[in-house]
Amino acid sequence: MNVVLKQPAPPQAAAPGQGVPATGGTAGAAAAASAAAAAANAAAASFAALTARLDYLGAAGVEQVRQAYRFADEAHLGQLRNSGEPYITHPIAVAAQCAEWKLDTQALMAALLHDAMEDCGVTKPDLIDRFGAPVAELVDGLTKLDKLQFNTREESQAESFRKMLLAMARDVRVILIKLADRIHNMRTMGDMPRSKWGRISRETLDIYAPIAHRLGLNEAYRELQDLSFHHLHPWRYATLSKAVAKARNRRRDLVQKVQADVDAALTAAGLKARLAGREKTLFAIYQKMEDKHLSFAQVTDIYGFRVIVPTVTECYTALGILHQMYKPVPGKFKDHIAIAKLNGYQSLHTTLVGPSGVNIEFQMRTEEMNVVAESGVAAHWLYKAKDAGSSASERLGTQWLQSLLDIQNETRDAAEFWDHVKVDLFPDAVYVFTPRSQIMALPRGATVVDFAYAIHSNVGDRTVSARINGEPVPLRHELTNGDVVEVVADPTAEPNPAWLSFVRTGRARSKIRHFLKTMAQNESENLGERLLVQALRAEGIEQLPGEDDADFQPLWERLLRFTGNRNRAELLTDIGLGKRIASIVTKRLVLLLTELGHRPDALLLSRERFTSHEHLTQGAVVLDGSENASIQYASCCRPIPGDAIVGYMGRGEGLAVHTADCAVARRLQHKDGERFIAVEWADEPVRMFETGVVITVTNRKGVLARVTAELARAEADITNVDMGEQGSEGTTDLRFVLAVRDQQHLEAALRNLRRTPQVVRAARIRPAE
Repeated sequence: MNVVLKQPAPPQAAAPGQGVPATGGTAGAAAAASAAAAAANAAAASFAALTARLDYLGAAGVEQVRQAYRFADEAHLGQLRNSGEPYITHPIAVAAQCAEWKLDTQALMAALLHDAMEDCGVTKPDLIDRFGAPVAELVDGLTKLDKLQFNTREESQAESFRKMLLAMARDVRVILIKLADRIHNMRTMGDMPRSKWGRISRETLDIYAPIAHRLGLNEAYRELQDLSFHHLHPWRYATLSKAVAKARNRRRDLVQKVQADVDAALTAAGLKARLAGREKTLFAIYQKMEDKHLSFAQVTDIYGFRVIVPTVTECYTALGILHQMYKPVPGKFKDHIAIAKLNGYQSLHTTLVGPSGVNIEFQMRTEEMNVVAESGVAAHWLYKAKDAGSSASERLGTQWLQSLLDIQNETRDAAEFWDHVKVDLFPDAVYVFTPRSQIMALPRGATVVDFAYAIHSNVGDRTVSARINGEPVPLRHELTNGDVVEVVADPTAEPNPAWLSFVRTGRARSKIRHFLKTMAQNESENLGERLLVQALRAEGIEQLPGEDDADFQPLWERLLRFTGNRNRAELLTDIGLGKRIASIVTKRLVLLLTELGHRPDALLLSRERFTSHEHLTQGAVVLDGSENASIQYASCCRPIPGDAIVGYMGRGEGLAVHTADCAVARRLQHKDGERFIAVEWADEPVRMFETGVVITVTNRKGVLARVTAELARAEADITNVDMGEQGSEGTTDLRFVLAVRDQQHLEAALRNLRRTPQVVRAARIRPAE
């Protein structure tokens, strides 16, 4: 969509007595009428050119398109493009591009109406009444979210892109119309203010061109890249364009000779082949020069040929003939017929050393593959228009479109959604195998975890280890072509937040984040319920009122109005995260229960008050180590079972557990005492806990090996070691983080260390005052 300008109203004739000759008003009116007639003629000529391309539609379809044109023409009446042309010429041009792809009647109608809602005040119900729901849905998917208020341009853009991409996932015609719109806007960019060139061209290069590539629309992809390059770097574009023109003139004879020789060889072999020359786009040449730091003279594969034959077998036959004529460049053969690209592209690629040592690329494909290669998802309509079925169109980017819906289900934030989608926009792929020899295509740089999530989200969530080609590898290992990947899953395993730092696919990233968010929320809700129950017990109430109990529903409604939460789960989550203090919520809840006639249990009240901690305001939470996101063990003092401990409810951070003598905890207790709760260890913790120790040793050869051997003998796991930088001194401090069961286990490990001759001192690290 270009910026629109209102057409000036025709000048009115001057009133008598104003001193303006009447002839001036007549001339102005005549000029305005002439301009209006010229604009109408231009629009009519544009639409006539469009109807000439609609021969694949029936008479009824053409009439529906004509009605949409009349509606759009009336809606855009008086609006001009920056070039001075009537605005309606833009929707006509967009529809003409869609007609080239042989899109159906509804898509062409939506193309003509695509700016009506955004610029002309036409509403979605208006379009439904006039043209039906499917056309209105297409137009709505193309309309930006200008009516909503956003804090930043980036936030508005991210939300608009999310809307468009989700509409595209439901109906791919949305993005085809949007790409046609962007192509025409880029073709007419010269009429826009120069200040907009950079932003729009960069957006096209970063978003729309990759989407076109992802969907196999390679012709549109190349044109968008070249137009963006032209407006981002006009001087570089002009210089490179001149250099290519000169090279084309110099090598014309060479190209013609190669074409004649290849044509003769294929004919002699009895192949009915169509040979088409192709030239690298200016942007592709520029990108290669940038990426590989080459001069223009060093880019040798500017020219190439497509060999289009009737069958797949003949593709391979043509390849054999070419390899007999010219020597192939090692490592430059790619078989995209046996293994298609993610966007459905199929072709054989080989680079040969032609006459005069010039590298020439050849691509062998069938007619069907050629249509898919150029038109991608649009090939579906191209083939439908020819009344021919296309198995190739079924191989296109539909999986990616479905993955957009999967990501949306787990990501409500627009910026985060767009972050996931951008990851998947560039489809350079690696091809790997499952143990059952099923081939899978993943983006280049994908890891074992990406592979696991590509199989199924449950497999990804439970992955603990992997083997590639029979050899154990870490989960962050990057996959390469031909790898046979086997993942090992554990039903009790859960995703690790660290995976987010190396996964490559948007699917894996969104699944991991969704799991971690859900887990944190569930655990915080459970913790909040435990804290609220224990605070109620301290007030003499045995248990939390049931939400499903009809008698207590009004009570919960009043309590939620008091706290400002939408539901009981949100309130409990806020308590678990420390956003609300359980004792304050409890006092309000007790007051509401009292109004309903419920009295505190005197015996329970006496027992709880008698056993309560003198400095803490809420009941005790029992810890066994099974907690994850909702409870953190403070790194300043690293508490382990057997230590006296206290819990601090940080604001929005959940429960942090400190040792009772921790200096950090004492400072917090002095400043924020009401946020402390009593915590205690379970009788049988379910895991080991980390703590820090410092070991002073004599600086001799092999001392680290002796120390680690003693720790292993004591069954203490080493999770981190810091050796410091005092290499030349007689003694040095080794700082370890050890995982131990409890205080007794730690003391046993330290006793073993103290018996070692090289150990001068071994002690637990305590937080400094």
